[in-house]
Amino acid sequence: MKATGIVRRIDDLGRVVIPKEIRRTMRIREGDPLEIYTDNNGEVIFKKYSPIGEMSDFASQISESISSATGSPILVFDRDHCIAASGISKREVLERRISSQAEELLDNREKYFEKNSNMQNFYPLEGVEKAALIFVPIISGGDISGAVAMMESENKRTTNESEEKICLVAADFLGKQMEQ
Repeated sequence: MKATGIVRRIDDLGRVVIPKEIRRTMRIREGDPLEIYTDNNGEVIFKKYSPIGEMSDFASQISESISSATGSPILVFDRDHCIAASGISKREVLERRISSQAEELLDNREKYFEKNSNMQNFYPLEGVEKAALIFVPIISGGDISGAVAMMESENKRTTNESEEKICLVAADFLGKQMEQ
């Protein structure tokens, strides 16, 4: 744990303000859910809550199924990180932060299909030079929870309509599972 040197007082309603610099660095937006943890040393820890993160095993199974059916790498994201991957080195992508381009697509609830886009080489992860061919937001209860992406590989740089539909169905299915 890193010390920030910032001290805040609790107000009469029990609230503490998380400084803007920390919210920006940790990508905490207004309305984001936070989990609260305590430990035996008297520490209180706030952690961003990821509803789709709770389903990472399920997301992994879906990414494996789609990857084996299409032969393409598949990634599943929450709002901040890659939480599941198949067909690509997991060590290379898991827990990596999403790029600002991906964050913007999620904020705008936009889908990305490489063949229909004028944007060239959309990289959904920071520090990973693999482009997405398809990027579909996961919507649950009207809120954006993450995305499903089909990535380029050495032997695949285009997609077809069936693969686009598979990614759309996977995102819709994950969103519906989170609503239950």
